[in-house]
Amino acid sequence: MTKAYSIRVRGVVQGVGFRPFVYRLACANGLNGWVLNAEEGVEIHLEGAEGSFRSFVEEMKSQAPQAAAIDDVRVEPAEAAGFSEFKIRESASKRQPTVQISPDLPVCENCVQELLCPEDRRYHYPYINCTNCGPRYSVVRSLPYDRPNTTMAGWALDDHCDAEYREPANRRFHAQPVACPACGPHYFFQTGDEVVHGDEEAIREAVHYLDSGKIVAVKGLGGYHLVCDAKNEQAVCAMRTRKFRKEKPFALMAKNVGVARRLVDLSPQAEALMNSVARPVVLARAKIELPGVAPENDELGVMLPSTPLHFLLFAAGAPEILVMTSANRSSEPIAYRDDEATRRLSGIADAFLIGERPIARRVDDSVVRVGAFGPAILRRARGYAPGAVAVIPTGRPILAVGADLKNSITLVVDGQALVSQHIGDLDHYESFCAFRETIQDLLSMYKIDANQLLLVHDAHPQYVSTMHALELPASEKCAVQHHRAHIASVLAERGAWDKRVIGVSFDGTGYGDDGLIWGGEIFAGSVRSGFERIAHVREAVLPGGDAAASYPIQAAAGFLAQLDGAPDFMAPLFSFPSRYLEALQLIRAKVRCFGTTSMGRLFDTAAALLGFTREVTFEGQAAMWLERLASQASNTDAYPFPLVSFELDFRPLLAGMIRDRVRARAANEVARAFQRGIAVGLRDAVAILSRSQEADTVVLSGGVFQNQLLLHDLKSLCELDGLQVWTNHVVPSNDGGISLGQAALAALANSESAARVEEIDAAWMTQVT
Repeated sequence: MTKAYSIRVRGVVQGVGFRPFVYRLACANGLNGWVLNAEEGVEIHLEGAEGSFRSFVEEMKSQAPQAAAIDDVRVEPAEAAGFSEFKIRESASKRQPTVQISPDLPVCENCVQELLCPEDRRYHYPYINCTNCGPRYSVVRSLPYDRPNTTMAGWALDDHCDAEYREPANRRFHAQPVACPACGPHYFFQTGDEVVHGDEEAIREAVHYLDSGKIVAVKGLGGYHLVCDAKNEQAVCAMRTRKFRKEKPFALMAKNVGVARRLVDLSPQAEALMNSVARPVVLARAKIELPGVAPENDELGVMLPSTPLHFLLFAAGAPEILVMTSANRSSEPIAYRDDEATRRLSGIADAFLIGERPIARRVDDSVVRVGAFGPAILRRARGYAPGAVAVIPTGRPILAVGADLKNSITLVVDGQALVSQHIGDLDHYESFCAFRETIQDLLSMYKIDANQLLLVHDAHPQYVSTMHALELPASEKCAVQHHRAHIASVLAERGAWDKRVIGVSFDGTGYGDDGLIWGGEIFAGSVRSGFERIAHVREAVLPGGDAAASYPIQAAAGFLAQLDGAPDFMAPLFSFPSRYLEALQLIRAKVRCFGTTSMGRLFDTAAALLGFTREVTFEGQAAMWLERLASQASNTDAYPFPLVSFELDFRPLLAGMIRDRVRARAANEVARAFQRGIAVGLRDAVAILSRSQEADTVVLSGGVFQNQLLLHDLKSLCELDGLQVWTNHVVPSNDGGISLGQAALAALANSESAARVEEIDAAWMTQVT
């Protein structure tokens, strides 16, 4: 007897070859009906035998395309309409979309084979793709994901591509960005007023420039890269000078995994990450030194080719190791529009390799590593964004705008928490413009009604993100404290809304309930019940406020001022520069001084004591320098960092460092004892607090927990005490994960986790007056 069923599939099921997969599966099981893209995902109508239907559902769940991610399958009986075949129907768009957009996908092996085969009609065509690979998020302009809604709308398919697009047995069946040299976009090479047309000719000219030590701006999936020969020290130095990037490491692209293995020590887990669908930049310990690429750093960030253009560059003879860094000046967002790129990069790049296909939105490279607790994302962008990272128990749309550093935003649609690509630091105007664009992009993509929207922002009233949020239309707005959002992001990843935990949030800065600069916080509670602050790093003074984050010496003044009997830090042993005395004068005069519990600034103080007395050129540089120094020692002793009256007292910790420095102990051993002291002191504190709070799980989040040496120490120490430790895996532990925590706390809001804007403003006014 013929049965009929309606199936709705939610998740990442558009733009990943899911409809062609359903078509072939239905035909193989002798089922008739149709499949189409809808607002929630994919809708299927099936008619046929009951046994065939059961087989279809089981195979659909177990054999879905690699890039697909099925979150939910709903099956309901339907009325049979007497279909005699199975078809892919035109997409339906009648309601607000809730479907997840697929991240961009790396070029697949089949397409690479065709790309390099002289007999294939797409031989050396840089825009080759199929249903299993190619651009997705970077080309879609609106939902559902169909060609007219992408940046490929301007190129009509020729007869050959159209036949492939309509042939169910073909790998390009309903591949929306499909194209060929006869009907699709192309690349051209430009330097000054000279233009070289033709894909092969343009790529050959770009390779000639790279081989000659020049810098080429290359248009990729989500923006431009600045590219040069990584082994050419003069080219790398020119890149740094022109880009105003003094010391921050450059990312590398290796020709293949064999070259990558010669560059860095790749564990099986790291190699799996490097080869994963996201094709991220993977941080790993360097095996060779490339002058200028990663100064004073033992690690290199390496990625593999992910687009047809990358394979063509290497096939044409490009150097096997390329610097492949975001095309921008330091701290600006990546350039992605052609006119913008040629204008902004003209003083950096010697030439441009430009593709004709427009990019719908900028998407930078993702950065990951294998950490002590498993894979960890440091920057979430290409290959991951805008995938859903959690399902939050709410039916209301929520927009969380994140923090001002390493900004990302989260949009919750039908409970799905969609986290945007990395946007950047909002104190730069170009980044702020990108922030505004991304908000409007996602709100319009999902047709969000402002009359239903809950808008969430950081508690800091002077954050750029906060002030912009207050200007946006929404039915309700609330502020979420920075460090509570860090903790909530870890729990949101796991869907642990009621789990009572000890939450440790260590970072550089965040606005506290009392108007002080927090950064060394310990909480108890859950997402649903809220987080109570139960302990913190002892309060110090931060002379000059946020400016101290750029000068470890300036931050050190506020911590060292609390030590009795401290030596003269201007004397040769420490040789602090005059900025230290200027900071002390601010402290004594009580001018522009702010209370702080920042763990990030405590690390800066330790770095200053060991010789890092210059200005940092990128965020976290002093702490990274300290971690590298400590990793060169093997001692296991720890300076004391006791919990006294619910305060982690840094004075014995710093006193121990100073004592050993005066005794001429090796700097790397002092650094190691400091790091070990932080780990032992924190372990002891959470062991005590977990017992009193009846919690068996410790959550670690915040930028300080990107320190792998610290995490490895904590892992071994907490295991001895039987404590379970949770960290971020799906979003960064730095401020790139803040927006997810904001959304989670706002959805389950209470007095401890969220505060109204008027209360936050009142606390701020009390502090500044």
